[in-house]
Order: sequence, then C-alpha cells, then structure tokens
Amino acid sequence: MQHARGVDSGYAWLRLVASLALSTFGGIGMWSIVVALPVVQADFGVSRADISFAYTTTMLGFCAGGVCMGWLVDTKGITLAVILSAILLALGFAGAGLAPTAGWFAAAQGLLIGFGSAVTFAPLVADASHWFEKRRGVAVAICASGNYLAGAIWPPLIGLAMRDHGWRLTYFGAGAICLLSMLPLALTLRRPPPFHADASAGAVAATPRRAIALSPGALQALIAVAGLACCVAMSMPQVHIVAYCADLGYGVARGAEMLSLMLGFGIISRLVSGWISDRVGGVVTLLLGSVLQTIALIFYTVSDTLTSLYVASALFGLFQGGLVPSYAMIVREYFPAKEAGVRVGIAMSSTIIGMALGGWMGGVIFDMTGSYRAAFLNGIAWNIANAAIGWWLLARQSRQPVPA
Repeated sequence: MQHARGVDSGYAWLRLVASLALSTFGGIGMWSIVVALPVVQADFGVSRADISFAYTTTMLGFCAGGVCMGWLVDTKGITLAVILSAILLALGFAGAGLAPTAGWFAAAQGLLIGFGSAVTFAPLVADASHWFEKRRGVAVAICASGNYLAGAIWPPLIGLAMRDHGWRLTYFGAGAICLLSMLPLALTLRRPPPFHADASAGAVAATPRRAIALSPGALQALIAVAGLACCVAMSMPQVHIVAYCADLGYGVARGAEMLSLMLGFGIISRLVSGWISDRVGGVVTLLLGSVLQTIALIFYTVSDTLTSLYVASALFGLFQGGLVPSYAMIVREYFPAKEAGVRVGIAMSSTIIGMALGGWMGGVIFDMTGSYRAAFLNGIAWNIANAAIGWWLLARQSRQPVPA
C-alpha cells in the first residue's frame, strides 16, 4: 500500500534527486553574501560592520522564510513555495545588483534573497520526509546535504565571476541561474504528499510514530532550544576558523581549506547519521552527534599546529553534520505529517539563529580575552546543554508506548 501511494518508491527517489538539485541551486542565496561582502564593502565605501549588516538581514530573512514557507508547504504544497522561491531569488539578486546604497543592498538580501532561499532548506526537507518511511533518515540527510553542496560549489564560482565581471553582473547571473534551474525542477514536485491522498480517501492522515509526555508546544520549544544551543557551538569553528588560522600565522587560505574540509566531511556525516537515525531514531542520533561534537570542540582547545587543526576540522565536520537533520527526524517522529512544514521550519530556523548568535559571541569573547580558547569553551558549554536536552527527551520517550 505504501508503494502504491509513492512512499519508498522509485518516484520518491527521483523526487529526492530533484529536491537535492533545488537545494543546491537555491543555496546560492545563502552563500553568495559571504563571498561578496568585502567586494561590496569596497564598492560602497562603508565599514565592515555596516556591510556585515547585510549578512544579518540575510540570516533573519532565512529564519522567517523557513517558518512562513513551511506553513505554505503544509497548506498549498511544495511546488508553489519553490516557484515563489525562484522568483524571490531572481528579484533579490537583481535588486541587490542595482543597489545604490549599502542599506538597499541589505534590504534586498534579507527581504528577498534570504527569505526566498529558505524554501530550499527546511520546507524542502519536510516535504522530502513525507515520501519515505523505511529510509526517511537517509532521505532527509540527502536533501539537507544540498546546503553543504551549495557551500562547496558556489563560493569559488562566485569568487571567480566577481573577479572577472564584477559583483553586480555576478548577482544578475546568480538570479538568472535560480530562475532557469528552479522553475523546471519545481514542476517535478507537483504530486501531493501521500498523507494528502490518504485524507482525501477518508483515511486518517499520517500520525506520529512515537509518543512523549509533553505538550506539542513544550516539545517544539525544547527542540528549538536544542537547535539553537547545538549551532551556537557549531558556529565557533565554522565562522572563526579562517580568522583563527590568520591569527596563528598560517594565513587565510589555510583557514579556507579547513572550512572546505569541514563541509566535505559534513556531507559524509549527514548521510551516515541519516542511516543511523533510520535504525535508532532522531533523539538518539541527536544525542550521539552532540557528544561527538563536544569531543571535536575539546580537540580544538588543544590544537594550534597546522596538522592538528586540519585533523580537528575533519573530525568536526565528520561529527557535526548529522545534527541539523536529526531535528527534522524528531519532528516527523513526534508530530503529525500535516504539520511537518511549519514545525521543521521552526526547528531549523532555530539552528540558523544559533549560528548567527554563536558567530557573534565568538567574536565578542575573542575581543574580551584576546584568544579563541575561551570561545571554544563557550561552545562546549552550549553543546553540553544540547546533549542534556537530548538525554532528557530520550528518558521521557523510553517511558512512553510507541504507537502501532
């Protein structure tokens, strides 16, 4: 019966490939700003703090878009959301490319690019989760890996394009790429999720697979706090590894290589963690990833040689990549399928807030202490809080019956 509805079918896997492609193409909206910041700063003649506000607005737009577009996916389906995403990204890149001031640029980044690109992360992951039962963890991990693939592919290409053609023309090109690639891919996702078909046939829509002695609001809040805490810790190496290497005298290029190493091993981590979550569940996967991320952060506190930093970066990527997809798995295990879009959006938006908060905290602590050691210790403390939430949820779960 599941196969007849499309669950775990060949169509589901083809749909997952299209979702991965959408996530990779749409991810240009999240990563382009990182490469463009110094070039745009020089063009507008503003301070680093002023132009960094554009990154902040992009993240805020990404968070808001994850929740709002998640609601749209729950009510109208993923196709409309992806079409809107492609249009918003195209308009956003065009608007930013035409920006006469840094304020205009920041507004285009947040209201259009950040908001639009959010569709290709949490809402797309939530939609993909509906089409798999036996391999849901792997499917969620594959879809979520599009964000890391975008981070590996687009920054060097954007850098080359900006060097040869300038940042404004590069932004126009990025908008065209989003429009031309995402609109055809959106049409491949037109079939409604299986639980919609069940409801129209008079059956009960997909229900949670697990029970827990918490109200839905309390559980959602705990998931959001856990996501924020783990990504405050996660942001420390991801945001500051380049600056850390520069401070140690190894140069910016070495730091960029370590960041790329993290993302590469992060993809492996997401796939392995997806396989694990299919067997032990989202909460256990979260707890395992949290403990391993703590170990990697501890390794950073005693690493200052070039070789040890490369090893620490590889380990960190290998340990942390599966944490974010585990929140989507937890949502799908404890909440009805019809609520997946908005609830996964809330969960994953909290991780984006954690990245933004943690990146800022790392800089503040460095300014106060003159060293990144205290910043890494701060990340470890936040990660312990995340692990404590995972352990508490696991204990509550173990006392509850699992519905048949």
